[in-house]
Amino acid sequence: MTTLERHLGTGRAIIVGLAAMVGAGVFYVWAPASAAAGTGLLIGLVLAGVVASLNALSSAQLAMAYPVSGGAYAFGRATLGPWWGFSAGWLFLAGKTASAGAIALIAGSYLWPEQARAVAVAAVVVLGAVNMAGIRSTAGVSAAIVFTVLGGLLVVFAAIGVGGSLSGAHLDLARLTDAGWYGILQSAGLLFFSFAGYARMATLGEEVRDPRRTLPRAIITALSITLVIYAVIGVLCVTILGPVALASSTSPLADVLGGQEPWTGLARAVAGIACLGSLIGILAGLSRTGLAMARERDLPGPLSLISERTHAPVVAEAAVGIAAIAGILLLDPARLVGFSACAVLVYYAIAHLSALRQRPADRWLPRAIQHVGVAGCLLLAVTLPLPGVLAAAVWLAVGLLARFVRLALAARAR
Repeated sequence: MTTLERHLGTGRAIIVGLAAMVGAGVFYVWAPASAAAGTGLLIGLVLAGVVASLNALSSAQLAMAYPVSGGAYAFGRATLGPWWGFSAGWLFLAGKTASAGAIALIAGSYLWPEQARAVAVAAVVVLGAVNMAGIRSTAGVSAAIVFTVLGGLLVVFAAIGVGGSLSGAHLDLARLTDAGWYGILQSAGLLFFSFAGYARMATLGEEVRDPRRTLPRAIITALSITLVIYAVIGVLCVTILGPVALASSTSPLADVLGGQEPWTGLARAVAGIACLGSLIGILAGLSRTGLAMARERDLPGPLSLISERTHAPVVAEAAVGIAAIAGILLLDPARLVGFSACAVLVYYAIAHLSALRQRPADRWLPRAIQHVGVAGCLLLAVTLPLPGVLAAAVWLAVGLLARFVRLALAARAR
């Protein structure tokens, strides 16, 4: 069997993670979060950051012990058993495929609003082809996107300062809890949608050099940089626009600039490019999880095929792209974010449980990290908008039932 090759060092792994995290969330999720919690979204951002940090730590501990493709699917199988692993992988595939469709549509709406769906489909096709060319191609394109986005954000921040957008702006800290704690928790779950890029790094375990050293450093460094960027943008959006205007904004960062050209045009361009960075990372992570599940016969066997020329899971990449395109053509991003966040939060809860079951020799975190992480993930998951929670529950039930039927038929055939 052809195997994946270890091409990524720490720097490139950090870039892949940054490209995945500094993406659509920076430019989209502030509006629904503000609608849920008003100024309290700043508390939600802190809560989302704490949960994401706990998840990153457990993911790093697991990736050091199990440096293989598949992320929590592989971790769950190794420590909790195949049913737990399947549940994690099944939820990850659904949640992140929904994310891919949503992010592609957001990119299209920024880059060419009149042809948003066509742009979204083209983005999935092009970035899927890049991933099929191998992990070096993925890392190279991610690097170009990350540096473009970070440079663009610096220019936007400078424009906000020079243009006087902050003059007269006021942050009313006395109203942080006006929406109530349920609304704040819901905003935290929605904001978590933006932080899940480190999952993609954990799924690339077979393609990094010295994974026991590289993955923990890359995951923690990329998340730390992302937390700083999100904190700055969140405070700017709430302070300058106010919670009411922010809740109805379709392009918060551009609105912060008050319609000043060419800065709003730059903000839209940066937003679209950032979404493409998220998309390429999501597609890469999805294909590796599909590869791992196919190897264990939890998905059709052909998905485990790896190109001898590029050493990429080309069949899984193609299947993921087709599923994402179906979501683009049939759904809209607002309906996908809650479902995606719920599915991925439960995925990370399983990762924490997996970390709890690791051998003492493989552990370097106190168990309290995992206990608080499980509780945090499940709390944020159940407080998300009800349609997304119900959709995730139904999807998991369908997957478990299908696996039970398949195993029963296979046992009868023996």
